[in-house]
Amino acid sequence: MKAIVNVDIPVMAHIGLTPQSVHRMGGFKVQGKKSGRQPGARERLIEDAQAVADAGAFAVVLEGVPMDLAHEITEMLPIPTIGIGAGPYCDGQILVIHDILGLSERYAPKFAKRYADLQGVISQAVNAYISEVRGGAFPADAQSFH
Repeated sequence: MKAIVNVDIPVMAHIGLTPQSVHRMGGFKVQGKKSGRQPGARERLIEDAQAVADAGAFAVVLEGVPMDLAHEITEMLPIPTIGIGAGPYCDGQILVIHDILGLSERYAPKFAKRYADLQGVISQAVNAYISEVRGGAFPADAQSFH
């Protein structure tokens, strides 16, 4: 990371639950709990957070970590923290647009808040389009160049 920063490429680090490593982590599970099957995990996350700050990251994403740990990390770091399911104490928040709009019909993380339920609306629109194409109603003259 330090080498990347040293050639003027900005780096936003990502610690905690990293989706690319979800299988190694045993699934979509909170990382760094005080109790559980991860002895030393809290300490490792604190060390990782300090290491990425020391390496020159301009910010760090804290994903799927307990809010008290996210608060502790946010207080100790000189760079902003961005939370994804890390509670209210981070400097900023992220939610995936699919979760916000209700587009994920099979899986919604506990921390996601659905502000709309567009899955049904989108399915209805796509089905209407398919029906009109199959029935020859689309495209009509209004949707064609003359």
